Order: sequence, then C-alpha cells, then structure tokens
Amino acid sequence: MKFNGKAIKYGDNVDTDVIIPARYLNTSDHKELASHCMEDIDKDFTKKVEAGDVMVAGYNFGCGSSREHAPIAIKTSGISLVIARSFARIFYRNSINIGLAIVECDEAVDGISEGDKVEADLDNGVIYNRTTGKSFKTQPFPEFIQKIIANGGLVQSIRKGEIV
Repeated sequence: MKFNGKAIKYGDNVDTDVIIPARYLNTSDHKELASHCMEDIDKDFTKKVEAGDVMVAGYNFGCGSSREHAPIAIKTSGISLVIARSFARIFYRNSINIGLAIVECDEAVDGISEGDKVEADLDNGVIYNRTTGKSFKTQPFPEFIQKIIANGGLVQSIRKGEIV
C-alpha cells in the first residue's frame, strides 16, 4: 500500500470532538461530516486538504468517544493516511474498520513538518519525507489489514469474501 500527499500536522490529544464536533453528529452523510472535519482546531482544514494528503499528529490521537464519525470525517475529507505517535485504542480499530490507513511512528512525527511532501510504502514499512529526503521505518501493514483498507473497510472486505 502506497500513499502520497502533503502533510497536515496537529499536536497531542486531538480528541474525536475536535475531529468532528458533536453538534454535527445528527447526520450520517459522510460528505457533510467531512465538511466540518477539524473545524474547531483548524478552520482552514477543509480548504487546504486535498485527496491523498497525510495527517500527522502527536500522542493519543482520536481520544474521546468511540464514534466512527471521526475516522469517517477524516477519510472522506481526502486524508489517505494518519501517522501519529499513538492512537486511542477504539479510534485505531474504528479507522481500520472503515478503511482509513493509520500507523504509529515517533520518528516520522518528529521528522515531518506541516506542508512537507510525504510518501509511505506500508507494504515495506517505510515513510519518506520527500521534502527533506529523510526516511523512517515503521511496521508494515499485515496482509489482512491491507485487504481491509484496499476494500474500503471491514464490511466491504467481508462482502467480497476476503476476510472471514
């Protein structure tokens, strides 16, 4: 699995209420959720995000509630990959379940700045900062997670008979 985009960077403890504020949870429309993604922490997020971009964050990303709305909003906004120092456990699982690629890598978080061009090869566990020329080693995605993400989520993978 390969990802390529510019970095949009945040700090520690970005909770699900910041990712998608609770006032918008009365909809299940993915595009509507994406249109409000990160607005309480970054009013310009929806204007600057482009398809394929990579979100980079600190510790405990996605803490808070167990709603799937947060990873859905991120994925639908155009983010292809989230790299963080650590993730809240339920957010991590919800992200994989809906087909959002997500990986922990301290060195990449330290070595990537806002706006840097990032490329990731998660079959081989390497993240590249194309702006600085640095590379960072991380764990490759297991094959079953690759299938879930490639199929757009766990439910779609099951429907296709790829995950049983």
